[in-house]
Amino acid sequence: MNLKTYCAYRAITVFLVLVISTGVNATSINVYAASSLTNVIRVLGDAYYAKTGVTVVPVLASSSSLAKQILAGAPADIYISANTQWIDYLVEKNKTQSDAVTSIASNKLVVIAPSNQSVALDLSSKEQWLTHLKDKRLVVGDTRAVPVGIYAKQALQTMGVWQSLHDKLAPVSNVRVALRLIEREEAPLGIVYQTDAQTSNKVKVVATFPSSSHTMITYPMALLSSDKKTLDFANFVQSKQGTALLNQYGFL
Repeated sequence: MNLKTYCAYRAITVFLVLVISTGVNATSINVYAASSLTNVIRVLGDAYYAKTGVTVVPVLASSSSLAKQILAGAPADIYISANTQWIDYLVEKNKTQSDAVTSIASNKLVVIAPSNQSVALDLSSKEQWLTHLKDKRLVVGDTRAVPVGIYAKQALQTMGVWQSLHDKLAPVSNVRVALRLIEREEAPLGIVYQTDAQTSNKVKVVATFPSSSHTMITYPMALLSSDKKTLDFANFVQSKQGTALLNQYGFL
């Protein structure tokens, strides 16, 4: 065996040893999760990795966008939506089954403003809404598809102000975009989840919608794979430790 052949042989041997010795750590699962879960899903992933050596790869976007990606063949193992509508969509398209879905958390819907602004808002007063907005826009998720926008439309209708505000909306692709716009003071008011509001010291909650004003905000988790590590992570999310982490980040 010449030197060149020997070096190549040694390189292959070392590679195989590394693969065998780190095989468990190299495994991963893809978790497609609603944007409002951004912070907590990473913490859950880190905690799960510490216990098992399995890496959780989060893919974060609006629930609607993720559902469409999954339908198009994206390699998701778990999908966590911010409403039941997009889970039902995937069940209908045979991407998952209803008995593979479980709710893991709930949330509240709030109105936020930049933290340096003084705002007192009666949710049922169209005059107060319009006074605070002036000639600017109310930032919401897309009311046709994005869960936070769907909930917002329901809540504004219940409070009797939808007709006065629907022409003053600035619809965005997901709740984190709404949060960023208020942080940068590009709009005076936005509607987000309570959990998103509490991640930033640049915004403040000026009103909380009654839970009766909209469909219950729930986070259903769907299994898209029967792989053991996928099932184990789903169980971890619902475990005492997983639930405590969700509660720590404001999820109910």
